[in-house]
Amino acid sequence: MALRLVQVNFKARDDEALGRFWADALGWGVSSEGPGVTNVEPLGFNWPDPTAVCIDVVAVPDPETVKYRAHLDLATTSAAHKDELVARLLELGATHADIGQGDVPWTVLADPEGNVFCVLEPREIYRDTGPIATVVVNCSDPRAMARFWSEATDWTLHEVDDDHARLRSASGVGPYLELLRTDGPETVWNRVHLDVKPYAGDDLDAEVERLRNLGASNADVGQGDDVSWRVLADVEGNEFCILAPDRAESV
Repeated sequence: MALRLVQVNFKARDDEALGRFWADALGWGVSSEGPGVTNVEPLGFNWPDPTAVCIDVVAVPDPETVKYRAHLDLATTSAAHKDELVARLLELGATHADIGQGDVPWTVLADPEGNVFCVLEPREIYRDTGPIATVVVNCSDPRAMARFWSEATDWTLHEVDDDHARLRSASGVGPYLELLRTDGPETVWNRVHLDVKPYAGDDLDAEVERLRNLGASNADVGQGDDVSWRVLADVEGNEFCILAPDRAESV
C-alpha cells in the first residue's frame, strides 16, 4: 500500500476566480466537479499522474489569517523567462509580498487571495518538473517530516539534512515536495494543504490506520461524516486529506 501526492488544495473566497488565476499562471485548464470547486490541471491530463501535482480550489466562508506552512515554487528556464513570468503574474492580479526574505534571487508574490508563492531563478534541478518546481512545506524538523512523508507515500527521498528535505515521485517526474526548516511560522492569509490518494483497489481505512501508526493524528476541519475522504494531520500538525481510491484506474 502507498499514497501519491496528487494535488494541492487551496481554500478560497471565490474558487472560480482563484482557479482561473492559477490556470493562467501555469498555462493549464480548469474544470469543476461541482459547485464551489474548481480543478486546475494540465490540458489533456489523465488524473492522477505523477507528471503533475494539480490544484484543487474550494470555496469556503471568509477564512481567518492562519499560520503560513505550505506554498508553491514556480520554475523558470532563464533570467528572461523569470522576468517575463513575474510581469505576467502581476498583470493577472498577483502582488509583490514581503515575508522577510531579504535580498534573494527569487521573487516572492501573493496570488489574488493573498496566498504567497515564489517564482524561482533558473535552477538545473527543476528543468523538467513542469511549471510547478516544488511544493514547499515549512516545518521545524525536516528529518522527522521526511521520515513521515517518505513512509506515508511512495515518493523517493532524494536528500535530507537538518534544514531541508527533498522528495519526488518514484517515477522521477513532476514537481518535488520540499520540507524546509523555519525558525518560526510567518502569519499571512494562507489556506493551503496537501491531498494524497491511494492506488486503485487499496483500502482507505487501512491507509488511515497505517498513517496513524506512522505518527499522523485525526483532524477535524468541519468536514462532517458524509464525505468520501479522510482528514489527518502529519507529525507537525499540518492537515492533509486522503482521497478515496478509485475502483479502476489506468496506471
